[in-house]
Amino acid sequence: MKEANYPVETGSRVREPEFDEIKKFLLNGNLDDSLLIGGVKNTDKVFKDMDNNLKGLYHVLDEELSSQRDVPFLFNINEMNQYPHIGVFGGSGSGKSYGLRVFVEELMKKEIPTIIFDPHYEMEFEKNFDNPSSKTGYKEKYRSFRIGRDIGINFKDIRSGDLKKLLSSTSDLTEAMESTVDVLFSEFGYGKKSVDVRTFELFIEDLIEVKNLGTREKIFNYMMDSEGEEKLKYSRLLDYYDKYDKQTNDKTLRGLAWRIRSLINDGIFSNDSKPVEETLFSNKTAVIQGSTKLLQVYGSYLMNKLYNARRNYKDNGMAYFPPFIIITDEAHEFAPKGISKPSKQIIKEIAQEGRKYGAFLVLATQRPTLLDETVTAQLNSKFIFRTVRGTDIQTIREETDISSEEAKRLPYLKTGDFFASIASMGRTVFSRIRFAETLKPDMENPFDELRTNSKKSDEKFFKLIKNEFPISDSEVLSIIKLLEKEGEKYSPKQIKDKLDKLVQDNIIEKKEGLFGNEYTLKEQGEINEF
Repeated sequence: MKEANYPVETGSRVREPEFDEIKKFLLNGNLDDSLLIGGVKNTDKVFKDMDNNLKGLYHVLDEELSSQRDVPFLFNINEMNQYPHIGVFGGSGSGKSYGLRVFVEELMKKEIPTIIFDPHYEMEFEKNFDNPSSKTGYKEKYRSFRIGRDIGINFKDIRSGDLKKLLSSTSDLTEAMESTVDVLFSEFGYGKKSVDVRTFELFIEDLIEVKNLGTREKIFNYMMDSEGEEKLKYSRLLDYYDKYDKQTNDKTLRGLAWRIRSLINDGIFSNDSKPVEETLFSNKTAVIQGSTKLLQVYGSYLMNKLYNARRNYKDNGMAYFPPFIIITDEAHEFAPKGISKPSKQIIKEIAQEGRKYGAFLVLATQRPTLLDETVTAQLNSKFIFRTVRGTDIQTIREETDISSEEAKRLPYLKTGDFFASIASMGRTVFSRIRFAETLKPDMENPFDELRTNSKKSDEKFFKLIKNEFPISDSEVLSIIKLLEKEGEKYSPKQIKDKLDKLVQDNIIEKKEGLFGNEYTLKEQGEINEF
């Protein structure tokens, strides 16, 4: 048996295959070595003849919840050693993030050390009790960390190169800035005792003051005319003048001071990364949460640190560090095409060299066209959900073995359906994601949220002013003062809008009076509409 090079001709004699005849074309591994991602579409006719151990593995949500009726789609995790990195592509609402969740569930089951950069704060894994297949407890298989609260960077652990990458997170450093960082690290830097980021910041501020004072003679005179703490200060500044005046300039120092202060304010230098490392050593998943900007900054440092630890173990026989997988959504923000970012440099390095060291990438994005081309080329396996942009579809066609007919179907795929282009299989497999065993944090529908908050606001407003009726237009200012005492701020226009809303909701009545409009309670008294 082999795959046909051409479609079967019209009029040919055909029969439906037995499962054993096509098993090798559908299964990419066994259950022990593979991630159970979902089901291979349109294989229901061979399901009844399938091996019993491959049945009853999962449920699928497609209009309604149903048990497995197809051949399971298995992704052989062992083959990542040869075909290392994975891309997950799909537009908004396509099921891409849902598919990523299922992928992470499977990694947690296999106890594979994993780092997830989570810019949407949705990678939590509460058990989904609506899924009959949900038998695994994930609570102890992962840990969540918030940058600036739970984890950060210990300034004492960073080198000059690390600091340059951190400082370049906003924009590229100039050559003067890079050389100045090297100079500053000769005074305060890696390996120096009792040096924290605040000490380093104060050092830069001292150098700026040296520039403001101008000459050595002026600093010396200030020192001679002062005493106590002030004398020690000018003595220190005089020493800095002798060491660094010719190696630094005021503009560069101010630029560095602004950047370091920005990182401090973001909480980057709070705590350290030890909790993440401990999680990986426990074969668990570390979920790193923060804004996209913070994840880019901290992620570049963390990926460098962990990747170098793994390289040092493999190349130099240093302390053991486990292999790991890095997962991120919005990957085009971390490794954008045509834009230099610290996170992009390390992602490119891992994409090109990570396989031999046991460091792997799973990169998800809505816009594969915006992802760095070098990185995209290294994504050996790709999971492609619904995609509508022509440029993204063209990129997908160039980077996968998806056919022209399959590419035409991409804009019309149902949510949760995907094409899996697997390098080891040499073909594209049309599949559907299985029903997830976990739930993301409850996220209220924004329109329900709007209605709920509007109702609460109207109710609170009415309770605060109900004893003031009747209210005329001329009394609006007194109502504003009353509300201010209760901590509520309204403009006259907002007061009138609120009163008109209560009229509309049949809570109060509006009549024309001698001094403009007059608002009164309904005759039957307060109507409990809230």
